[in-house]
Amino acid sequence: MSTPASPWILPASIASLRNRIASDVDCRAPSEKATSIECSSAGFAGATDSWGRVWEGAVNLRLWDGVAEELQARGHTVIALDQRGHGLSDAPESSYDMDTAVTDIMAVVEALRLPRPVLAGQSWGGNVVLEFGWRHPREVRGIACVDGGIIELADWFPSWEACLAALTPPRLDHLTLAEIEARMRAESPQLPDRAIAAALHCFRVREDGRIEPRLARHRHLQIVRSLWEHRPSTRYSTLETPTLLVLADTGDEARTAGKRRAEALAQAAPRLRSHWFSPAHHDVHSQFPDRVADLLAAAAREGFFA
Repeated sequence: MSTPASPWILPASIASLRNRIASDVDCRAPSEKATSIECSSAGFAGATDSWGRVWEGAVNLRLWDGVAEELQARGHTVIALDQRGHGLSDAPESSYDMDTAVTDIMAVVEALRLPRPVLAGQSWGGNVVLEFGWRHPREVRGIACVDGGIIELADWFPSWEACLAALTPPRLDHLTLAEIEARMRAESPQLPDRAIAAALHCFRVREDGRIEPRLARHRHLQIVRSLWEHRPSTRYSTLETPTLLVLADTGDEARTAGKRRAEALAQAAPRLRSHWFSPAHHDVHSQFPDRVADLLAAAAREGFFA
């Protein structure tokens, strides 16, 4: 017998369906002033389920619009958020570590009084929801890690200095919005127009017509550091929360092999299933929103998240 799904938290602003429900969720790190986390909801009133997602890196909640709309059309409630430093959420100078990211999500869950939501996160967000599910198994019904939850940068970079040298983002503030859009289309031709438009919301346009990332470089690097320090492989054997891994084969043979090794380690989790998209972009949720939504909705319908 299938079990009804619970609320989901996804960073997705729902274009035509957007309904601000909590623009000032109070999240506090130790010795830090309140941090406002931007949230939005689709179809909140009267819906049977709600979905949630956390986002990572130089991205924003708009990349989940398509998945959120597909889920809302199936009767799920979708609650979206931008993590600190992203989108319209506040951007404190520090506290981009894993502990604080988990605390922020808990603050949103408690502020919105969500009864055991299912959390979905992509990339760094996948690692964040994995950590949340490991620490708070009784607070969530399940987690979905989209090309994340298996990221251990220390496996690729033995020192933080090596990681920093490889993953420091390029400076883009000499470009216009049209120029960065052209770069995106050239580098990721498989992404639909909607995904490109959503990705452009990662930038502000200055008075001189040039762009600047909403996620400042020094804050971005704090997130990279938190990923380098995180060890999801130490969590799997004691991970009580039902976990869905949604993995992307991007065509990079070395990285895909690494993901498959991590997937094998993740099988130590008592309740885990995985699904591969191949070929697929790292942002598979914005590339194939209908297919990702089908996968998530099926897991809820079948009672996997219980």
